[in-house]
Amino acid sequence: MPCQALRRIGPKLVRRRVLEEDVNEMGPARRRTTLDLVALGVGCTVGVGVFVLAGEVARDVAGPSTVVCLLGASLSSVLAGLCYAEFGVQVPYAGSSYLYTYVTMGEIWAFITGWNLIVFFVAHTATVARAWTLAFDNLLGNQISQTLHESISPSVPQHLGEILGFIVVGLMLLLMELLILRNRWIFLVSKVVTLVKLLALSFVIISGFIKGDLHNWKLTEEDYVKAGLNDTSHLGPLGSGGFVPFGFKGILRGVATCFYAFIGFSIIITRVEEAQNPERSIPMGIVVSLLICFLLYFGVTAALTLMVPYYQLRPGSTLPEIFFHVGWVTAYYLVAFVFLCSLSLSIFGFMFPIRNLIYMMAQDGLLFPVLARIQSSTYMPNVSTVILGVIVGIMAFFLGLTDLLDLMSVGALLAYSLMALCVLILRYQPERRNGVKKAQEQEENAGPAAEKLTLQGLFFPGSTAPTSLSGWVVIVCSSLLVLLLTLLCLVLAHWPGLLSGATGPITVVVLLLVLITGITGVIWRQPQISTPLHFKVPAVPFLPLLSIFVNVYLMMQMSAGTWARFGAWMLTGFAIYFGYGIQHSLVP
Repeated sequence: MPCQALRRIGPKLVRRRVLEEDVNEMGPARRRTTLDLVALGVGCTVGVGVFVLAGEVARDVAGPSTVVCLLGASLSSVLAGLCYAEFGVQVPYAGSSYLYTYVTMGEIWAFITGWNLIVFFVAHTATVARAWTLAFDNLLGNQISQTLHESISPSVPQHLGEILGFIVVGLMLLLMELLILRNRWIFLVSKVVTLVKLLALSFVIISGFIKGDLHNWKLTEEDYVKAGLNDTSHLGPLGSGGFVPFGFKGILRGVATCFYAFIGFSIIITRVEEAQNPERSIPMGIVVSLLICFLLYFGVTAALTLMVPYYQLRPGSTLPEIFFHVGWVTAYYLVAFVFLCSLSLSIFGFMFPIRNLIYMMAQDGLLFPVLARIQSSTYMPNVSTVILGVIVGIMAFFLGLTDLLDLMSVGALLAYSLMALCVLILRYQPERRNGVKKAQEQEENAGPAAEKLTLQGLFFPGSTAPTSLSGWVVIVCSSLLVLLLTLLCLVLAHWPGLLSGATGPITVVVLLLVLITGITGVIWRQPQISTPLHFKVPAVPFLPLLSIFVNVYLMMQMSAGTWARFGAWMLTGFAIYFGYGIQHSLVP
């Protein structure tokens, strides 16, 4: 970690981390294997995405080319996963993304990262709870909603009955959460449910090969006319037919939407303090879980679009409903039951990291101290659990499923971009040995000689090891690259004349690419740290910059409403930080 960043935090935070390590020794032991982490990652990643999202994207966004969207989304997730793996190795603490940003970029950026992760976890929990409620109601033949509609007065709006149904199920889930006072069995349950889910999804994939029809990937206008969906030469909302009915723009929108399907891998980082060998198990768990999830998503989406023409998928339909199209009713109920178990695990799996993150931020003084109160017998912050349950309920009531997915994606993409930037900056900073004391000694023994910044020194540094000057150069160049990449994404996503070959946008793109290439070359020429790690992101600075570019470009695909809701969330966070956190933080 950089010496300057460690000095900024001060000895108070260092002493608190040591104290937390002593508390952790009395809490959860380091007994989680790589298999445990892979099972948890797959269990929390393969959920709403495979059971609901795939059908939504196939119907209205990309058609059969959803399999290509999943490939693009998985590649962007791998880039983020590599960055997560490196900082998980360097900072083996729970909530290390927040801590990593703290020691690398400072307090305010750490608060932004933590606040974005909170909205990500909360929105994810609300999304899963909403999908769980719908799936549970569908499995019972919609009896809950029908009973509520029949029981209440006809003058009461119909959507109130749906809200009451959600309240009933939500209270049941909250009660289950409060009853789980210890999480010693969560990994065992995770492995069992994940195994059953893999078997169920394997059954879906095999069914696709048996009952699928390749013609569903080559649909023409005649097929729409025969189905009675279109009797004109313009297909309109059904697309243009073929494997890519909605064109290249549909694939780009699909990649942005499908990115949500892979972001559950970050749950592995929150369990780093419970891993037996975090330096090896964390990177392995992330990579293996992402690979398994991609294979599952690809196979299930292929089976879905081969068994059912994409235009016959109902809005809001779940994966098990494809068996109604082939007459396998028993298979529908079996897969639907696995769906419910999987979503239940996902809810509880993501409630733990939310509490841990809020506890850390409250301990650092950035959030109110009441959120850091824990029950000594269970090591659980009950106050934050209740508050989070209320926030999840409010978001689930007033936001639709798509709104929750987009809000969660924006928060995750911004946090992942900051993580990639941290990896890039930290790789080029002077090494730290033997903690803060050694770092301070290095600075005291540095002497009065000062380095000079020259044009030749930018491309041909005089030292083979990072120095204060080279680290400062990387920080400035990285900040400029983030700005240029953001401008490039804006031009590529929202300048309509680019695809038509207009001179103006093409000139701007070429100019931006030249500047980005030159500044990247400056960073590439700077010396990197030589500290041996069990895992390092390869091809630095190119892969972290590519990850930032992909994440920012995907954020540009979000709607104005999503940005408005995200802006309101960030304004609330800044009000808390500047009104309370900045006055009570541990930074002197």
